[in-house]
Amino acid sequence: MIRRSRIVSAIALAAALAGCSKEGDLVIDQGVGITAVLTSCPAVGIPDYTGDITTFRSPGARTADAIDVTASITNLRHTCDETGDKVYTNATFDVLARRTDVRGARSVELPYFVTVLRGGSAIVTKRVGSVTVNFADGQERASASAQAGSFVDRAEATLPAEIRERITRRRKAGDPDAALDPLADPQVRAAVQRSSFELLIGFQLTQDQLAYNATR
Repeated sequence: MIRRSRIVSAIALAAALAGCSKEGDLVIDQGVGITAVLTSCPAVGIPDYTGDITTFRSPGARTADAIDVTASITNLRHTCDETGDKVYTNATFDVLARRTDVRGARSVELPYFVTVLRGGSAIVTKRVGSVTVNFADGQERASASAQAGSFVDRAEATLPAEIRERITRRRKAGDPDAALDPLADPQVRAAVQRSSFELLIGFQLTQDQLAYNATR
């Protein structure tokens, strides 16, 4: 799972991709101890400030004694099938919620978004769903589960052969470009960025809710 720290509209975004390499993977070193593995599968994560939601009993209230319900997205897991022309990713997650007034049974519907991002900034698709958390009478905490899926065109998520060759080509000492980082080439960097996809999941927050999360 990845986390991000830059906000674009109501989504906090940043570029991050990491994993464990295996035979056949294209591995790009991004600095000491940091390795990115490029596959057709999108990285999956929760943008910063969107993994929690807080509702208040009164409009405009922001004090602790006015909190109605708080909830968090957790246990985000995913599987990816990249065997076909369309790469399918399925993600599941849990929502853990807590209410301050435990009187009576109650159902709380919480909206969440599912976004496919390309190149760190371009929104390919976005869908909004909802998950319902049911509280029994006298129950303070409750949970619910939800899932989301996405398709990515395999051709678009695959580096062109010539770009892949430029990155992986073995260089010998004395070669004119032996000491050059292939990612320093704007053409190579742009191709890597275009082929990078992410599946982002978080609560669909209002601007006030997003600001509350960012400043609390």
